[in-house]
Amino acid sequence: MSLALFDTHTHFDVPEFDPDREILAYAAKQVGVKALVLIGFVQSRFDDLLAIHQQLQQWSHVPKSYLAPGLHPFYIEEHQPEHLQHLEHMLRQQTCVAVGEIGLDTFLKQHKQPELLQKQKQYFTAQLELAQQFDLPVLLHIRKSHAEVLALLKKQRFQQGGIAHAFSGGIEEAKAFIHMGFKLGVTGQITNPNAKKLHQVVQAVGAEHLVLETDCPDMTPLCCQVLSEQRTRNTPVNLPFVLEGLAQSLNLPVEPLAEKLWQNTLDVLPLAKTNML
Repeated sequence: MSLALFDTHTHFDVPEFDPDREILAYAAKQVGVKALVLIGFVQSRFDDLLAIHQQLQQWSHVPKSYLAPGLHPFYIEEHQPEHLQHLEHMLRQQTCVAVGEIGLDTFLKQHKQPELLQKQKQYFTAQLELAQQFDLPVLLHIRKSHAEVLALLKKQRFQQGGIAHAFSGGIEEAKAFIHMGFKLGVTGQITNPNAKKLHQVVQAVGAEHLVLETDCPDMTPLCCQVLSEQRTRNTPVNLPFVLEGLAQSLNLPVEPLAEKLWQNTLDVLPLAKTNML
């Protein structure tokens, strides 16, 4: 079986992969991962993000790499106005396929504090403006904040679409994001039978609105977790397990589903601008 898979959300640039990144990239290509997106989260890692992206492009028999720099809401305390300037410079100088990962996160009590939540909204809005300026989609991080994210997208009149990464909302929220031109990112969580809300959402919206992602090194599929370890590192090599979990949830054959998800990714990311494939 020869599959073409696109890992739409990776942090494959982080130091956790420094010892074996080339081996893992080669292994990922061998199991059908033809392309992946490297995603930014803090300005201090932008240079490394770019360096790893360029390194992946130089290696042979590895997935094609795409760049999506952004300032992640979970690290809101770190972000400074000049980091937005660095992001704008990067979007101007480099070929990027999205701005990400951006959004709102009120999972921690401290991030619900009015001052920090307001700062999150300011940085989210500023990055939506950059995405509009460069005509790019966005990769959304949304945790305990689906209504607020939708409200800001509407207020901004955002029309570039993108991917709602590791989607954890309900069916109505899913439909609202889809209505605004977003695909829903499905991670290794889909391999967990107890993730009932996620299974209900993917079954309700159907394959045409979904894309695959590992979110490596996090969100390890259930089948790949090592029980003796506190946290098993996820890698792009595990993407076929996400596909298989989704195929089971949707009760669809793997190969046509893989083709549909590949096309969905091409529909939502501006890969034509990058001489893709």
